[in-house]
Amino acid sequence: MNPPLLAICFYVTHAQVLLSEPRQLRLRKFSNSSGQIQTSRDTMIKSLLFLLLVAVANAKRFQRCEWAHKLKDSGMDGYRNISLADWVCLTKWESGYDTMKTHHNNDGSTDFGIFQINNRWWCNDKIMSFRNGCQINCKDLLSDDVTVAINCAKRVVKDPQGIAAWYGWRSHCQGRDLAPYLDGCGL
Repeated sequence: MNPPLLAICFYVTHAQVLLSEPRQLRLRKFSNSSGQIQTSRDTMIKSLLFLLLVAVANAKRFQRCEWAHKLKDSGMDGYRNISLADWVCLTKWESGYDTMKTHHNNDGSTDFGIFQINNRWWCNDKIMSFRNGCQINCKDLLSDDVTVAINCAKRVVKDPQGIAAWYGWRSHCQGRDLAPYLDGCGL
């Protein structure tokens, strides 16, 4: 779970206690920077709202055509002879176009971001990183700024496996008609 969402879960759990049992709770009062007296419940609610906004601001789930345009603008159409439709299909099945997606694999490794880049080979999460082929921190793949993720995907396909490095592509895209992934996108 990413840090902002983990913090939100913590605050939601504690906020429920604060809000559901106000008579049994001794509220501590303290002064904020402007000298106003606040209760811990007020502070908890404000903190929860702030953390929720931070989590939402850092996450993006692209729409199919929006993502196709972003990939095209980033030079992915035809990169290493891989079609734009292949990239859109791959990311649909790997992450559902979600920049904050993570997946924990049976081998103990984790996939990160919209391309589901694996920490065993391509990024460093300070837990499991044998190679770090993209020379990046895995958390940089969990951003609505997909520049790092796109550059890393370009690096992945330079290896001999190419786009077949992704299970989602092999299972759902390889050898199939991918025209529907670009239908209605004006590309």
